[in-house]
Order: sequence, then C-alpha cells, then structure tokens
Amino acid sequence: MILEGIVTTTNDDGSINVAPMGPIVDASMQRLHLRPFQSSTTYANLKRDRVGVFHVVDDVLLLAQAAINCLTETPPTFPATIVSGHVLADACRWYEFQAVEIDDHELRTHIFADVVHTGRIRNVFGFNRAKHAVLEAAILATRLHILPRIEVEAEMARLAIPVEKTAGDQEREAFRLIAEYIDRCE
Repeated sequence: MILEGIVTTTNDDGSINVAPMGPIVDASMQRLHLRPFQSSTTYANLKRDRVGVFHVVDDVLLLAQAAINCLTETPPTFPATIVSGHVLADACRWYEFQAVEIDDHELRTHIFADVVHTGRIRNVFGFNRAKHAVLEAAILATRLHILPRIEVEAEMARLAIPVEKTAGDQEREAFRLIAEYIDRCE
C-alpha cells in the first residue's frame, strides 16, 4: 500500500527539506520503500545521509505547499530521537528511518529503509472528500512533466467538485494554490 505523507531530510547547509512522499508500506510500518526522482532534493539528501523522517499528517495545505515548492517557511520541528533529522511538530505520527539499500539505476530511485524509531503526537483528525481531492491534485501537480495537459485539466475539473461541496478554508486554499501552480506551468 502507498501511504501519502511528508518526508523531512537535512540539506547540505543544515536547513530542513520538507517534501511530500508516498512510500510503499505494509501494516507493520517497519520498512519503507521510498521512490524519489533523482532530480529531487530528497533523493540527494538521502543518498548523502541515508536518514530521514516520514510523517503521517492531515494538514493538506502543508502537503500542497510542499508539493509545489511554495512553503514560505519551514514548519515548526523538533529533533528526531534516533536519526540526525527533524520531526514536524504538527504531525500525527512520525517514523525515523535509515536507508539500507539505494537502487538508483532508474530515474525514479528505489530506497529501502528500516524504521528505527516511531512517535505519535496526536490522532489524525480525519479526511473528508475535499482533503482527498487536494491530495490527488497535489500528486497531479508533481506529475506535470509526465502527464498530458488535457488529462491534468480534466482531473482537476473532476477534483474541484468535492472541494466545492465539502471543503473548509484550509482545503479551499490548498486547492487554489495547486490550481494556480498548474495554470502557471503551461
């Protein structure tokens, strides 16, 4: 199963990289199979340091901003317990991990990582249809280089319906940011 969330890694200069990531996991959550593109900062950081933190979050605005690289500042964090990394202070759960195998023979790298520590901050608030739609729109925004434009536009029109019907302020703002980003990338 793919579990969408946020990965934090540490950049060369010590700053924090915040990126959406959907690793393949099983119910035990003892191992993560991450698949970053080699052009990503997350890939470079994991290739160099081999550690990071995967977060389960319910903040779709943060997911959207991270997906389209429009975070104006790094969200609040605290130091990870085992790995040299950072935990998002508003995450629901986090999984500190150590990469044990990196296969970068393809454009989309396969990184297999063992979870070395887990933590919980709070319960997941839950997802309504609008949150799911924003998540799907954010994924679309990260695939503009590989999907036909007409397919992206049709999917965004379909996703706008549950946002219109069920969104709160956070979901509306996140969807608006993604739609504007997609429009600018024409």
